[in-house]
Amino acid sequence: QVQLVESGGGLVQPGGSLTLSCAASGIWFRIYAMGWYRQAPGKARELVASISSGGGTNYADSVKGRFTISRDDAKNTVNLQMNSLKPDDTAVYYCNTKPVAYAWGQGTQVTVSS
Repeated sequence: QVQLVESGGGLVQPGGSLTLSCAASGIWFRIYAMGWYRQAPGKARELVASISSGGGTNYADSVKGRFTISRDDAKNTVNLQMNSLKPDDTAVYYCNTKPVAYAWGQGTQVTVSS
């Protein structure tokens, strides 16, 4: 049974930092490209960062230079380090394969507000 469990969200002031973590189980993690996605209220879910099975990374223009995605194949985890956070980064953050192959987890809420 596939499980994607996100954690690490919270309330942070503009300019602050957070690190999100996603633990995957039930999949052959190391063969998949993984992505972090987010969905803000009233908006469609969007891909913000991805990392290939070989470690190559890509970022949405809106987060480039501020977010860093990484993976640990030994632990089946993918992390998202978020720096210089802005109110526009407020959203529920999810991880999944890229392209999306599995049911979404519960996500983790990130709120950037003063």
